[in-house]
Amino acid sequence: MGELTPAELSRYSRHVALPEVGVEGQEKLKRAKVLLVGAGGLGSPAALYLAAAGVGRLGLADFDVVDATNLQRQVLYGTSSLGRPKVEAAADRLTDLNPLVSLSLHPGRLTSENALDVVRGYDVVVDGADNFATRYLVNDACALAGVPDVYASIYRFEGQVSVFWTQKGPCYRCLFPEPPAPGLVPSCAEGGVLGVLPGVVGALQAAEALKLLLGVGEPLLGTLLLYDALEASFKRLSLRKDPRCRLCGPNPSVTELIDYELFCSGGRGAPKAAEATVEELKARMAAGGVVVLDVRELHELDICRIPGTKHIPLGELPKRFAELDPAAEIYVHCRSGARSANAVAFLKEKGYAKAVNVAGGILAWAERIDKSMPTY
Repeated sequence: MGELTPAELSRYSRHVALPEVGVEGQEKLKRAKVLLVGAGGLGSPAALYLAAAGVGRLGLADFDVVDATNLQRQVLYGTSSLGRPKVEAAADRLTDLNPLVSLSLHPGRLTSENALDVVRGYDVVVDGADNFATRYLVNDACALAGVPDVYASIYRFEGQVSVFWTQKGPCYRCLFPEPPAPGLVPSCAEGGVLGVLPGVVGALQAAEALKLLLGVGEPLLGTLLLYDALEASFKRLSLRKDPRCRLCGPNPSVTELIDYELFCSGGRGAPKAAEATVEELKARMAAGGVVVLDVRELHELDICRIPGTKHIPLGELPKRFAELDPAAEIYVHCRSGARSANAVAFLKEKGYAKAVNVAGGILAWAERIDKSMPTY
């Protein structure tokens, strides 16, 4: 299993020529097992480079299917992949790139029930998740399993990378002890992302994984690397173990995997708000006398908007809510319903008793009311 065949020596000759890798290092890669959590923007370049590098077994964990909006940055896929499960489309591409690599597919969601068993089967985990609940889940599972977590996140024109390995440095909870309030941080779908950004950051993740597997260089342990594409700049921030960390501190309180959706909602679950369907919204708009409030960002309105709506971005609502009539029926929507649920909860606290969240947001409107409306 460990020794290289003549075909492998030829394929990986540029690696073998490196004194820091050589035949011995390439044999290490052949024996290595890497799990990629998320086969999206970050997972695409990381998977391609790790497969090309000859990592013996790659695990792909993703429950999503390929969508047209993915193709701007998720370079594992093409138009022919649309509608296919990502792990299956990715497996075809990676096998074509390097048939010598063994692939293990994990097509369901990683959860508190299965994550630890999955992670324990790998030497390194590359975290390409796009939500806080999964990032905390991966971090905690890696810490409990003693496996290094190559972390990254991206947003608009900026990215960050680090290696969390509690045996040798801090963990994700040392950097972010608590998740942000629900709806406070827009997703890439809401805020946008430069298509090449995950390519740069995902490639950095692959490099960190290879360094860990080979035992060469200085991995980003205790370091957060920040990349700004607009400035073409990199910055390094030093990280230390938090002595109060609930996971890797001297007196941990997190000793098993928890309910991460509940944890990332502040222990309260999703904001409870009165809801209306898009069909109900259409009927009320036709009857007249209602206010339709759009709490998306300004650039999102350039893509699509419901005619006749009032626009106040969620972040500006605390300063501008007085522009709304407390006695009015206010139907609040965003892209998919999460930000608007937070807006309705805020308005209710301020005395707007008739504020209602539009379930599914403008995506539901485009799907069920106006099929000509572009989506994102």
